[in-house]
Amino acid sequence: MADWRPIINRRSDGFPRIMGILNITPDSFHADSRVDSVEDALSRARQMVEEGAEWLDIGGESTRPGAASVDHDEEMSRVLPVIEAIRVALPDVGISIDTRRASVARVALGLGANLVNDVSALSDPGMLELITEAACPVCLMHMRGLPENMQSDPKYGDVVSEVRHSLEQSAQTLLDAGVGPEMIIADPGIGFGKLLEHNETLLAAGREIVPRQEMPLMWGVSRKRMFADLLGRTDSNERLAGSLGIAAMAPSKGVDIIRVHDVREHADLYAAMRAVN
Repeated sequence: MADWRPIINRRSDGFPRIMGILNITPDSFHADSRVDSVEDALSRARQMVEEGAEWLDIGGESTRPGAASVDHDEEMSRVLPVIEAIRVALPDVGISIDTRRASVARVALGLGANLVNDVSALSDPGMLELITEAACPVCLMHMRGLPENMQSDPKYGDVVSEVRHSLEQSAQTLLDAGVGPEMIIADPGIGFGKLLEHNETLLAAGREIVPRQEMPLMWGVSRKRMFADLLGRTDSNERLAGSLGIAAMAPSKGVDIIRVHDVREHADLYAAMRAVN
């Protein structure tokens, strides 16, 4: 597909697109999402697509709370062979490169990635130029601080308006450079520099955090620490039910893409909801 805009907007039936998570890391918070070889990644990718994923999000640096940054060359060596192999084997799936580095994103796009998922919302000065040149979709996520310190007592006055304003500033940079608003995906950054009360408020707000109506909305809530605070589930393996509960609200909140660890379960959830609706 040359034009990826149709699949960064929710389906015609109102349900979000499913993005499966592939972490090419040894330290991502949910151990079952980690893969340690190209063969393992490709097998997992095939399974996710068969289960209903329209996107695969591939990252080589953990951004969990307290995570240290990864060396540039190490990040490249983790993600690039996986992207290359998946693009050859699965030519029709959307590939998202989850990175804060423009240099990594540039090579990934050249190997067949279609979307840049930037959790730092253009903190790398080179990212603006890359997105403008590549004319590819980009996801801007709100994060206060850095992974190593973002959960150190985050405070907000009005979390919805502050997150929206921050995303609006980043998006405006792209808009001024000629990027269409329909190519800019907004992500409230659940768990990134936020306490449980902030996460709950942002999820309840839904599309209120999106700076422009034409911009798609993405949620990444799957198995996150908020379920330890909300439900007492300290082990990420115990957080699927909570994740599905939030995912069930996504259609009514106008979510276009939902980023998940468990593709089959989310696809089943939406199939059941679709049948009843």
